[in-house]
Amino acid sequence: MEQLVKVTGIAVPILRINIDTDQIIPVREMVNTITDNYGPGLFANWRYVKEREPNPDFILNKEPWRHATILLADRNFGCGSSRELAPKALRHYGFRAVIAPSFGGIFFNNCFRNGLVPVELDIADVKAIAEQVTASDGQAKVTVDLESQTVVAPDGKALPFRSPPLMRRMLLEGLDEIALTLSRGSEIGTFRAGDNRKRPWAYLAD
Repeated sequence: MEQLVKVTGIAVPILRINIDTDQIIPVREMVNTITDNYGPGLFANWRYVKEREPNPDFILNKEPWRHATILLADRNFGCGSSRELAPKALRHYGFRAVIAPSFGGIFFNNCFRNGLVPVELDIADVKAIAEQVTASDGQAKVTVDLESQTVVAPDGKALPFRSPPLMRRMLLEGLDEIALTLSRGSEIGTFRAGDNRKRPWAYLAD
């Protein structure tokens, strides 16, 4: 799994409520695409017009926003169906963090497994950051620090957030569930040795 400790970059504001996983990556972008890169399908209904021509009015088709690594969103981001390609598309595009007041539950967990950190901040703080980056025409940078669990706004204000401890550790260390389990090999070995003495019949196939 991809590791993330801290990211500093352009934060693009797409402050729409209830952006669901089908808006993040429409189903046609999954079924009609055989690829390891789903970034081109991200927000496809908004990014493109006609035969995949860039929509000049969509913010990710404008400079410098197209280079954003942090996404600012409104409430309930990632709701809807539990498609893992939604966080994959965000990561493949280049995002490392999504800041919103709330997330769809499955999407929230899948972000950690795909190299993204989902950050929950009060909507007033999200809007304040959006106003600052917009006023700077995208030049003002935002920092998301998973290690200290803080977001640093362009004006220097540090905003704390909380992440599930296990998911945070997995992303900080770049561990998936299998790697996390294997990292506790000595504990597992100690348990198995003790259990083998109590229930030797359970280990006859070893």
